Amino acid sequence: MTQPPRSRYHKGRRGFLADSGAAAVGTVLGLSVPFARHFPAGLVPVALAAEGLAGKDPGLITLNDRPLNAEVPAHLLDDEITPAHRMFVRNNGIAPATVDPATWTLTIDGEAVNAPVTLTLQELQKRFRAYTYQLTLECGGNGRAEFRPNAKGNQWTTGAVSSAEWTGARLRDVLQAAGVKPNAKYVGYYGADTHLSGNKDKVVISRGVPLAKANQPETLVAWAMNGEAIPALHGAPLRLVAGGFPASASGKWLTRLAVRDRVHDGPKMEGHSYRVPCRPVAPGEDVPDEEMCIIESMPVKSLITFPGSGLVHPAGKPMSLRGHAWAGELAVKQVEVSIDFGATWQRAKLRKAKNRLAWQHFETRVAFPEAGYYEVWARATDARGQSQPMVVPGWNPKGYLNNACHRIAVRVS
Repeated sequence: MTQPPRSRYHKGRRGFLADSGAAAVGTVLGLSVPFARHFPAGLVPVALAAEGLAGKDPGLITLNDRPLNAEVPAHLLDDEITPAHRMFVRNNGIAPATVDPATWTLTIDGEAVNAPVTLTLQELQKRFRAYTYQLTLECGGNGRAEFRPNAKGNQWTTGAVSSAEWTGARLRDVLQAAGVKPNAKYVGYYGADTHLSGNKDKVVISRGVPLAKANQPETLVAWAMNGEAIPALHGAPLRLVAGGFPASASGKWLTRLAVRDRVHDGPKMEGHSYRVPCRPVAPGEDVPDEEMCIIESMPVKSLITFPGSGLVHPAGKPMSLRGHAWAGELAVKQVEVSIDFGATWQRAKLRKAKNRLAWQHFETRVAFPEAGYYEVWARATDARGQSQPMVVPGWNPKGYLNNACHRIAVRVS
């Protein structure tokens, strides 16, 4: 699906200093700002927007404890392959208290299968060839905290993204065990998590992917992460993994796959859930459900993972910089960085992805002309020429798809 166009509305990070512009930046920070003339009006210095990052290693930041949702500060995502303990947690309900891989089963059914079938985990592992891919998963609401007016939901900043290695059977191979009919259009998932109400008969979330996505070789029914059994928080013992799409399409604690003859209509597939307006809308506008489009491939994005924001750097010494970039189902063509609030850009060295749908690593060195306050911005461009906007993109009711340039604060002295 081609993503709908988005406007460039922006009212400043956290709405603070919304109308002060560059003139107030140096006063507030108590530092000279060499490139203040280029500072975008309405934007908040990242040194003020990112509270308490300097010299701090807080680990996962809990946004909600029922259900559990937690993200990771950008500087803790520096690993090329995300380890389990540094992978964001996005839950919609209550995870199963215990799981027994020996008795776990997966049912494949739906209107568009020839004959429903139920397979044990052991049968899946023995019957189907296993594949391993590094796959980038990003919450559709990553960056929601920057939208104005505020959008409801967990106020993710930048850390709801990961790129781990997943091992399992290709989804398309598993679906063939039940026989897919010619009228198949969508594959929906169901998991073993329970509703916050305690009602075990009420489904928490049941999203899915179009058949074309289900048939991609990298879409997996996974039983291992980074070479080990999937951790409980991340969907043990079985998880659907569809890299490049919103992470909500990668169902945890997987127990059932429904092959549908229509767009899947489970919970969190309807209304405004994981949808954005099909046309640009005004901030705060009430958008009818029928004018919302399902999010598929995520937009191009980058993240500076070294150094952490708030660094004090000595004058006259170049600074090393590195991070990751990804673009949903597309490759990243280039990454650029700026130290003058986007007035000029220098190209970073960009490595190829380990495989399709894995993030790509970039690195470079930047030199600062004099002492003062700087922000280093990163901007990625995908294979189709779409680049990250410098500020928050078009508002939408649920605060999805914020792919504004990542920024870190640096004090040169």
